[in-house]
Amino acid sequence: MSNFLQRTLTGILFLAVMIGATVLSYWSMLILFFIIAMLGLWEFYKLSAITSIRPQKIAGIAVAVFVFFLAIADVRLNLYLAFMLGFPFFASIFFAELYRNSPTPFQNIAITLLGIIYVVMPFVAWTNYMYPLGVAYNPHILLGYFFILWTNDTGAYIVGVPLGKHKLWERISPNKTWEGFIGGIAFCLAVAWVISHYFTELSPLLWMLIAFVTSIFGTLGDLVKSMFKRSLNIKDSGSILPGHGGILDRFDGFLLSTPFVLCLLYILGLFHF
Repeated sequence: MSNFLQRTLTGILFLAVMIGATVLSYWSMLILFFIIAMLGLWEFYKLSAITSIRPQKIAGIAVAVFVFFLAIADVRLNLYLAFMLGFPFFASIFFAELYRNSPTPFQNIAITLLGIIYVVMPFVAWTNYMYPLGVAYNPHILLGYFFILWTNDTGAYIVGVPLGKHKLWERISPNKTWEGFIGGIAFCLAVAWVISHYFTELSPLLWMLIAFVTSIFGTLGDLVKSMFKRSLNIKDSGSILPGHGGILDRFDGFLLSTPFVLCLLYILGLFHF
């Protein structure tokens, strides 16, 4: 099977699973996010272990599972209470390092905690945001965000390949150009305008604002992932998605645009912790 066909089939299956789980129910979305987050965290730890650093894989996964539990707890936990309940689990990672006799103890602890923050927390944040709170589950905002995020990559490619001349960040990603970056923003804004006519929970202006934020920080998230891989001298973060690489390759834009999109919704009063 050619790489193009493999990539196309994987892409179609990926979209079908993501859209299907998001639309079906809150619980199907939560289960999918949980699986992706755990696979992504394991992938992050596995990549980090290429160096001399040895993250606490099992302890990190255990803490991540508890964080997900807090996100779906029956009672709506405020940030302070969630922090107080979760802090002993995070602190246990420090204690566990005492028994490992490693030459890089604090690097191990740092990477273990970084994996949870970088990979798991964005999925937890969306899981928390989409919590139905006794009302009917509505997937529109998350679905619209996904459409915009995926459009950013497509728009950047469509514009950047034929027109790209000025490098965006050559030291990190030689193939990205300013033309592609601007093209991604333009495509995102256009798709946001279309989405606003179907997902009317948000105004057209707000959808376009989300598109602008998603495009900028989604691109930066892609660059951060490229920086991470370049530091390890690897091409793909994994091979779980044939033709697309690993979880981190596919969700790089999601991981670092999510905090800014949800922060925007919070500032505008559309997201309450």
